[in-house]
Amino acid sequence: MDRLTGRREESDVRIALTRRRTAGARSADATRWLAAALVLTGGVLLTGCSGTAHSRALSVVASTDVWGSVARAVTGRHAAVKSILSGADIDPHSYEVSPADAAAIADAPLVVSNGGGYDGWVDEVLAHHRDAKPVIAYSFLETNGQPRNEHVFYDLTVAKSVAATIAERLATIDPGNAADYRANATAFGRGADSIAYAERAIATSYPNTSVIATEPVAFYLLKASGLVNRTPSAFEAAIENETDPAPADMAVVLDLVNRRQVSAVLINPQTSTTAINGLCDAARRAGVPVTDVAETLTEGTDYLTWQRNTVRQLQSALQSSRPVRS
Repeated sequence: MDRLTGRREESDVRIALTRRRTAGARSADATRWLAAALVLTGGVLLTGCSGTAHSRALSVVASTDVWGSVARAVTGRHAAVKSILSGADIDPHSYEVSPADAAAIADAPLVVSNGGGYDGWVDEVLAHHRDAKPVIAYSFLETNGQPRNEHVFYDLTVAKSVAATIAERLATIDPGNAADYRANATAFGRGADSIAYAERAIATSYPNTSVIATEPVAFYLLKASGLVNRTPSAFEAAIENETDPAPADMAVVLDLVNRRQVSAVLINPQTSTTAINGLCDAARRAGVPVTDVAETLTEGTDYLTWQRNTVRQLQSALQSSRPVRS
């Protein structure tokens, strides 16, 4: 069939459809007639409709790029993932959600958040949508009576649970791609397991080794790696809340560094204060390695790469540390 003939037949179909609608023929037979006629003309009007419309409608909204990356590892090419906060410029604790972001959260078929007060603005939006069932990472935390910490993205078991739950939710929403979602979550879990193995290797090689962590963001990393955080809790709280630590607390951490009673200093590279800069300078003079434990993804990386690099850098810092003096 040449193009001219095809266009004429398509035009004939459209004219016939208009006449049938004018006559009030809206029965199921008319619908089947239209479908058959369009197939005969090459399906011109059906182009792009097979499977594409559903894929465009399926989306996941995550509170931060960390959980957005976990979601993307599961969705693959089958769904769009939007992260409300990306990069290091905005603090999730203090972010005030915009109307556009609130609408994105409310309209998403699936929402992934951190929870635990870390991104409470998601909870505020969804409070008006009682039927929403977000995937909340903090809800998967197993504390066993231990202190709770909201920075659960450094708990690899939690991350695996989030990925598996996303896969099951998407399998319900989009059953045609359920096998892919579940396979992707399984692959993510294997990657997380390999990083957890590296953390346990640190615990074996450096049992009960003392470090300083300037913020509680490193809580689960230190726990998994068997390291002892010697930082006063008041110092951590002050840095996290962007205030100056008390002179007495500052003196404690400086003394630990100057006497080389710690093997590494862990800092959040997104935080730059006079106190942190002074501590890092003291650590370098004393030969105590400084390593980064960030709160958001390093640019150009995904979740697993980010976690893997963080653990490798910590291991390297411990290896290069001078002998600790008592």
